[in-house]
Amino acid sequence: MNSKELFENNCFPLCWLEDDEEIETFEPVQRKDLTTLLAELEDIKNKINDISAKEWHLAKLMKFHQQGFTTTTH
Repeated sequence: MNSKELFENNCFPLCWLEDDEEIETFEPVQRKDLTTLLAELEDIKNKINDISAKEWHLAKLMKFHQQGFTTTTH
């Protein structure tokens, strides 16, 4: 169903209640240029790489912990 069909079938969102005195205000959509979006994407990729590195390090520590702290000497 599209919005018009929902409206015609009296399916209103909860924010349309009549006793609600507060009127919702919508913030304007912020448009970003390609350079800004690419920089944000690069930041996200760097964070993912950092998290992956930390995950790998923790997995190594867990393996070390599970095998025990003893070292074999010959």
